[in-house]
Amino acid sequence: MDRRKFFKTTAISAAGLSIASKDILLANSKIDITHFGVHQFIEENPEAVFIMRTDVDKKTNSAKIYETSSAFAKSVLVPKEEGELGAVPISNMVAIKPNLTLRFNHDARHTVEGTMGIVTDSFFVEGVVERLKELGTVSDKIHLIETNYNSQDLTDGGYISLKERAGINLENLSDGVGGIDESKIIWKNVVSGGYFKKLPYIYPVSAPNSWLLNIAKLKAHSMGITSCAKNLQGTIVKNYQEHCRRITDGNPDDVPNEHIVADAKKNIIASYFKHADTIPRWDRPGAQGGVWQETWATRCLDNISTLNTGLHIIEGIYGRDGNFVEGPSEGDDTNSGIATDYMSNVIIFGKNPFNVDNIAHWIAGHEPGNFGLFHMAIERGLTTELNPMNIPVYEWKTDGTATLTPLTDFNRTPLKTKYLQRDYDGQSEPLWHLCDETYEYTTSVDDEKDTVIPSEYSLEQNYPNPFNPSTKIEFSLSKAAHTNLSVFNVQGKKVATLVNKKLSAGIHTYNFDANSGILHLASGRYFYRLESGGYSKTKKMVLAK
Repeated sequence: MDRRKFFKTTAISAAGLSIASKDILLANSKIDITHFGVHQFIEENPEAVFIMRTDVDKKTNSAKIYETSSAFAKSVLVPKEEGELGAVPISNMVAIKPNLTLRFNHDARHTVEGTMGIVTDSFFVEGVVERLKELGTVSDKIHLIETNYNSQDLTDGGYISLKERAGINLENLSDGVGGIDESKIIWKNVVSGGYFKKLPYIYPVSAPNSWLLNIAKLKAHSMGITSCAKNLQGTIVKNYQEHCRRITDGNPDDVPNEHIVADAKKNIIASYFKHADTIPRWDRPGAQGGVWQETWATRCLDNISTLNTGLHIIEGIYGRDGNFVEGPSEGDDTNSGIATDYMSNVIIFGKNPFNVDNIAHWIAGHEPGNFGLFHMAIERGLTTELNPMNIPVYEWKTDGTATLTPLTDFNRTPLKTKYLQRDYDGQSEPLWHLCDETYEYTTSVDDEKDTVIPSEYSLEQNYPNPFNPSTKIEFSLSKAAHTNLSVFNVQGKKVATLVNKKLSAGIHTYNFDANSGILHLASGRYFYRLESGGYSKTKKMVLAK
């Protein structure tokens, strides 16, 4: 059977999508692999989030973690043909961004085993690396990327050993702009940034012949559960990566004013006051309050809107509470304890980093609507959903089965954070806490805001049209139904899915950004199609760059 026929014989059942192992091709076929990529079902459902349950007994069981990662990677990273959605030439470089950040070995409480949960497990990364090599990517084209670390962190985390075993690239580029060779930097303009106008990325991130794979860690931090979106800060060369720096501290060191949006500080503070009454906890005063979070989120969104990432993965085989070394050890909610690692046994992944992070917050015991980053990501058109229960979630298994599954079927591992502690205005929340208070999503979710029930289905012409780079698409549903809104090029290939979930009856508006960081489309004609409750309608739009 040739490869094209193989993919056409995929079995679809009511329980989900079942795909025979792609390794049949590797083991039983002499077909040369020229391209690889993310499993087709994942590519075709970019707003979905996938969760694979794991069964590792303890965090120090490196052999089991490697075995688990290998099985995961073989089911998700597959051979592809040129022209298939998401196909990457094996000649491309691969930039892998694990979380390799500082393990605070200067802290007197630091131990190597005690700080494992600060970083992505190196044996998990190794399983992914070996899969890429199986698919034809040669070792010297694979780069591990991180800005924030020192040499001891790499040794403690097992990454020096990984580099030597796998023969891949890992350089210490922590000296930053002006301190490292300019050939190691790729400069990118930030389109419509809120803080940055220009960002320097560690080579080969953002190179035209490079593919970026984000492998974050399930862990708490002062910014919340900092997974995919925050992990990608480490792709930026110092000191531009210091997104957590408070705006009251001024510009990050060595960032010239010409690389920062004019009136950025003034605009961020104005945006903060707009959000203070609507985003929970945003009213916290002081240096570690809402203005700080507004600043960090603005910089974070600038970064994500600029990057083109192939897949976002959260290694949650074991998760971590607290903030680096410090945390609520043995139930102590004061600042005197240390962080703890827990066997959470999940791998969470998908194409949209904010949807993946949204689900990760829920898995970690939090209510995502209480975190400002997700509200602001919706405003920037980087996601359309705030409510985790409205995000399509599939259980993924290593046999290639993806089954649509209620989020509540998955176990939660509460990971406490000190994010925007409510210790003001007479409140007495512990330093280490869960942001698990109820959030009323219907008050702010865009697709539920209009209570008018149309008498029929309709799809409106996008506005503006022609557009560059974003446009709005409005449609009406006369009854609640599973709805799909997708964008296609003139060859009929799907290039984006804006909606793929059940929507309530009403008028819905979605933003389509042709240059969103996860999508970069050329000028030309495109088509968008609405399918809902037996209704189907297609309209034309024009991208004019």
